[in-house]
Amino acid sequence: MEETRLILVRHGETEWNRDAKIQGQLDVVLSAVGRAQAKRVAGRLAGEELAAVYSSDLARARETAAIIAEPHCLAVATRPDLREGCFGAWQGLTIAEVQERFAENYAAFRQDPVFGRPLDGECIAEVADRAQRAVEEIAAAHPGETVAVVTHGGALKAIVCRLLGLDLAQRRRFVVDNCSLTVFAWREGLPVLLTLNDTAHLGGELVADVEV
Repeated sequence: MEETRLILVRHGETEWNRDAKIQGQLDVVLSAVGRAQAKRVAGRLAGEELAAVYSSDLARARETAAIIAEPHCLAVATRPDLREGCFGAWQGLTIAEVQERFAENYAAFRQDPVFGRPLDGECIAEVADRAQRAVEEIAAAHPGETVAVVTHGGALKAIVCRLLGLDLAQRRRFVVDNCSLTVFAWREGLPVLLTLNDTAHLGGELVADVEV
């Protein structure tokens, strides 16, 4: 039996990525650079036999997914549970601004990287619960097939940790760049990591991750 493969893609760059602002669940669109990145990743995946393309319902992920899906003549299936974490009152701010305006809240969040939460936001454990459920349901719906899933940096890191059985605090020890590829295969019922943060298809400067 052929193995199930999930190709996890972080959305393309936005102006807020460039400005190091926390996007969270605000509906920020791709920049011109982000669209170019999405076209590069679409070219990279054009030779794959994709059975489906799934995406977060936020615009930056949906547009990335639509560009990937176009060569395969596929519609994008959106899932809100693939969204980035909600950062509540921190959304739209830089880390420096958060530290200035919400010093105690930020310190508590950093002290507990799994269950600490931004003011009016989600903790990473909640993000991981919904994102893990989404990818496991997608994998189960496509036995023996290859599927692309477009999501966000924080959600993608949480998915990797959960699928590998790692503590969610370990997410700060690796990077997933805009339009990078992270690939899992299901073998004997277990998710196996094949690729992490593959950016070989991208040219030019990559924006540093905003790690909260």
